Amino acid sequence: MTLLRHIPFLKAVILYSITAFGGAQGHFGMMMKTFVAKRKDITEQELLEYNAFCQLLPGASSTQIITLIGYKRGRLPLAIITLMLWILPACLLMSAFSFLLNYLGNASLQNGIFRFIKPMAVGFLAFATFRAFTLVAKNKVARIIMTIVMILTYFLFKSPFVFPGAILLGGLITNFTEKKVMREIVEPRPIKWGNIVIFFLIFIIAGTCSELARKNEWQGRKAFNLFENTYRFGSLVFGGGDVLMPMMYEQYVVRPNTERIQTNNKNVLRIDKNEFLTGAGIVRAMPGPTFSFSAFVGGEALKPEGKGMQVLGCLIGTFGVFLPSALLVLFFFPVWNNLKKYSGIYRALKGINAAVVGIMAASTLFLMKDIAIFEANESSMVSLLNIGVIAGTFLLLTFTRLPAPLVTVACLLLGWIF
Repeated sequence: MTLLRHIPFLKAVILYSITAFGGAQGHFGMMMKTFVAKRKDITEQELLEYNAFCQLLPGASSTQIITLIGYKRGRLPLAIITLMLWILPACLLMSAFSFLLNYLGNASLQNGIFRFIKPMAVGFLAFATFRAFTLVAKNKVARIIMTIVMILTYFLFKSPFVFPGAILLGGLITNFTEKKVMREIVEPRPIKWGNIVIFFLIFIIAGTCSELARKNEWQGRKAFNLFENTYRFGSLVFGGGDVLMPMMYEQYVVRPNTERIQTNNKNVLRIDKNEFLTGAGIVRAMPGPTFSFSAFVGGEALKPEGKGMQVLGCLIGTFGVFLPSALLVLFFFPVWNNLKKYSGIYRALKGINAAVVGIMAASTLFLMKDIAIFEANESSMVSLLNIGVIAGTFLLLTFTRLPAPLVTVACLLLGWIF
């Protein structure tokens, strides 16, 4: 019965899961609007802290943040339900596309109804950056950290280590420059050692079973190989979906065609290049976590084994890539919380938050350069509409109480009209 009081929150999570476009950066802006400004499930400061913390961990950062919001409200049971509601719509859609791909062909979804989703996501991120800046930029050191991190992040955006590196840099700077020795009063939380034990145990067992299945040609060996691959990716990937997809491309498209693999391991998991790239384009137009691409990849990898195995592949791809993210965030968050009582960590948090704002500003600029604004190959009408969507989204979120999902619907309608 305790969960009944969380039904409004879970409804908000469901709505968020089907309207949050734009990857981790765009998701953060919608979180700011939905769970901070509108529902007040957490404060701006808490959301910034969650974001900074999750950037230090491998895995799907926006998924980890929404899991922590659920954890704050209702501890582990609500965290698990929140996680499932968040990933389910996107994973179901990407699983369906692995079956429908042959009928859809390679048509791009970057045009048509989804044309203005990316500029909308930039508008959401600009809104979140502005809100965070007003909260964090309270002294000269914080502003300097923001500027340095913004420049470094912009030029090193595709490096998987730039986000955690920038956050650690910000923390180190304020730890040595901040003179206050105040400590945050925190309620100690028990550390769930079982989570990290399970994480490493699964990692070891998955790797062992995958290798045994390969060497001994087990029946259904590809399912074992797929779980090991996706669990390893979810455990080691820093930098979100933009890093995950190249790693999967190397694993399933490039590596199977090398001379060594074709000679020694012909029965390896492989995906057609065009199908992989089509899926990579489709996931950009889907709401929810970019890591849902793993559901599509799982289905494609086991497609030659039959429809039943393809369904299993979608399930393995989903479960394998998101499980390590959940285990890691639920183990390390109580550790992080308990460390905040130390003055060094307290001082470092100010720099960490400043670095996060710098990352958000750089992400906004980086995403803007990929949008047709004044490009020669785009019509002036499209350029003006893109500018209008970015500015309009920012202004609506900043100065009105219009719910974030309605902004998404408006942009989808705009794409349909134009």
